[in-house]
Amino acid sequence: MVGESTSFRGNSSFSSTEGEANAVRELHKDEEVVISENVAKSSEGQPEAQLRRQFSVWSILGVGFGLTNSWFGISASMVTGISSGGPMMIVYGIVIVALISVCIGVSLGELSSAYPHAGGQFWWSLKLAPPKYKRFAAYMCGSLAYAGSVFTSASTTLSVATELVGMYALAHPSFTPKRWHVFVCFEGLHLFLMLFNCYGRSLPFISSSALYISLFSFVTITITVLACSHGNYNDAKFVFATFFNETGWRSSGIAFIVGLINPAWSFSCLDCATHMAFEVEKPERVIPIAILGTVAIGFVTSFCYVIAMFFSLHNLSAITSSNTGAPILDIYYQALGNKAGALVLGSLILLTSFGCVIACHTWQARLCWSFARDEGLPFSRFWAKINPELGIPLNAHLMSCFLITLLGVLYLASTTAFNSLITGCIMFLLLSYIVPVICLLLKKRDIKHGPFWLGKFGLFCNIVLLGWTVFSLVFFCFPFVMPVEKDNMNYPLCALSDIFCFRYFTGSLKAGTISMLSRKKNLVRWILTLWSEWLTQIIP
Repeated sequence: MVGESTSFRGNSSFSSTEGEANAVRELHKDEEVVISENVAKSSEGQPEAQLRRQFSVWSILGVGFGLTNSWFGISASMVTGISSGGPMMIVYGIVIVALISVCIGVSLGELSSAYPHAGGQFWWSLKLAPPKYKRFAAYMCGSLAYAGSVFTSASTTLSVATELVGMYALAHPSFTPKRWHVFVCFEGLHLFLMLFNCYGRSLPFISSSALYISLFSFVTITITVLACSHGNYNDAKFVFATFFNETGWRSSGIAFIVGLINPAWSFSCLDCATHMAFEVEKPERVIPIAILGTVAIGFVTSFCYVIAMFFSLHNLSAITSSNTGAPILDIYYQALGNKAGALVLGSLILLTSFGCVIACHTWQARLCWSFARDEGLPFSRFWAKINPELGIPLNAHLMSCFLITLLGVLYLASTTAFNSLITGCIMFLLLSYIVPVICLLLKKRDIKHGPFWLGKFGLFCNIVLLGWTVFSLVFFCFPFVMPVEKDNMNYPLCALSDIFCFRYFTGSLKAGTISMLSRKKNLVRWILTLWSEWLTQIIP
């Protein structure tokens, strides 16, 4: 792999050689990506290990859908949506979010076609931002994207751990799940995933298999639930017109909006495929196909899935009061009438989930590596190394896994930690998407685009993405339940402020070009203001 390495520091010794820069200038000629066969040289003249181009279009689609995996996402995060509107919110929420996701996919697809690069959105920001601000734009975009990937990996792994504990609770009615049970399961599962993803040769096969396993599980579960509930279906009014609100919010509208976190999380991470650009042939064509294919498959599977589940649901109150912590298991139990059958279907969910969490770890490691390669992280030279024997960015992978381990500890401290991780995933990724889109709009979309370019419809999609991001930043940061207490507060905005703080004091922002954060006292005042705004919601 070669590529123009753009340092966020003014006098980096990790910048590309002239040969690398020349190779990058060939990337977009004649609408095809040309990757040099020569081994890239670092500033010390040592050979740089290369990523293998071993992913096909189906493998990339497998990575994209394996991570987004909308029907699984609905199942795993149903605990956040079932009490914020019930079946009605989830059904209509999927339609709303899927339409918005098409616009997000088009926006990302156009940019990935014009500038295929493993850095994804932070590379696009660098190419499109005004010269004065391009380093800051790329740095902030990369920080947000990387934070989003870590939050996504943590939330997805936590959802699988919750499912495992829930299956045990369903099989043993006398067992009462505790938070530490889920935490131990989370850390054990995460350790397995960390070790598994150290062997890159198996990832294309796993990625392709994940797509087929997910579709097989979807078809099997849907048919089984419908067949076992035959003659005892709910009426259409229950599925499409019954609103169920147990959030404590007096406004049903606010409860509905807060519940949209469930389908929004299920269609997140659409940028996953863009970070595999150096591992696939003709990424300017393949990546947009993978992104929009992920949205299309995600909508069809998730919409059909929830319709089947809710028509087969008999007692909604029993689900919300269940001790499993996994509403989908209780739906299976009600539909099939026996625990053994519900556990078998739950096992299919787990089988699907492993493809998802493996894709998560693949994605966050590639993003971390690409960001570190351009000196967006402290000690970037170390994190940017590729292990020549394994063929993966091992150091970046291990560091990201360490951060995920720390996020898992938050589950012990908060009853709504899972919801906050989901919100952080959505919020950070959307913010990273709008940075290059804003830069694109400032250029009036006048760029040398790739083969995937939709003209005025692309402009419309860019505007929808901006509007959805603003909407999400406001409403998805609302508390999930009322009244608000310190244990159930939603804290993602505080995490956003911490990104600025951490990066500043570790030197990356300090070496940047933005003037409004040039003084420590201004940064500290800004962070304290954000924290105080949220504390006023907790302390009357």
